[in-house]
Amino acid sequence: MNKDRFFSSAVMITLSAFAVLSKVAFFIVLLALIIGGLYEFFYLVKKKGIPIYSYTGIAIGVLIPIATYLQFEPTKRWELLFIVLVFVTIFILQLARKDNENAIVGISTTLFGVLYVSWLFSYLIKIRFFAPGVEGMKLLAFILLVTKMGDIGALLIGSRYGKHPLLPRVSPNKTIEGSLGSFVFSSVTAVLTQSFLPAELNLAVWQLLFFGAFFGGLGQLGDISESLIKRDCQVKDSGKMLPALGGVLDSIDSLLFSAPAFYFWLSYLVHG
Repeated sequence: MNKDRFFSSAVMITLSAFAVLSKVAFFIVLLALIIGGLYEFFYLVKKKGIPIYSYTGIAIGVLIPIATYLQFEPTKRWELLFIVLVFVTIFILQLARKDNENAIVGISTTLFGVLYVSWLFSYLIKIRFFAPGVEGMKLLAFILLVTKMGDIGALLIGSRYGKHPLLPRVSPNKTIEGSLGSFVFSSVTAVLTQSFLPAELNLAVWQLLFFGAFFGGLGQLGDISESLIKRDCQVKDSGKMLPALGGVLDSIDSLLFSAPAFYFWLSYLVHG
């Protein structure tokens, strides 16, 4: 590991530790990552010449984590209501434009960016508040560790033993060996952090291995999906947030799919 990667990794680990231990720090870090991720996404899309509403999208994207953090739920299905209001807002903005070329693409892409980055990543807040106090911290730590250890496993195993490309047309550097390494690291991490899960779940080792691989696999899918977006926009990294680590989206992509799935899995098992 070079100095830049070591420094950047140390910074991210430190921020993650503070975020897990403190609700305020957690919200600040998460909000900063959402803003950075939205900015990077809209910047990439703009390079393709798509007429999007980047600042409006960022403003709307900020409202989602704030509402989630404050547990603001005016209706039982407030998220669906929110999406409808976003649609209406963007359509009104489009009507005010003189040029209607690529209007459908611009509206759809703006909404997609908000949902992809802000809505999905905000599920980490729901996980943090799923249980009170320390228990919520443990749940957050569990999904962060399982997902990110999968990233580390893919990097370590893939860089040393990777020979067979996984999806070369999407991400030429990803290998089958790295993917298998990711599954193993995520599964083992799930077993080692079993105490972070609610005691009433009472999962067997084989179940922990399976669910660790499942959430780790979703992390890989999130990573590959972001690679697809970058390939379409013809860039290597989504940004330059930290040396050797790329942009914000490069850092959070694996959590965009694993966090919502983990939240719904918990809700089903605990609340039925």
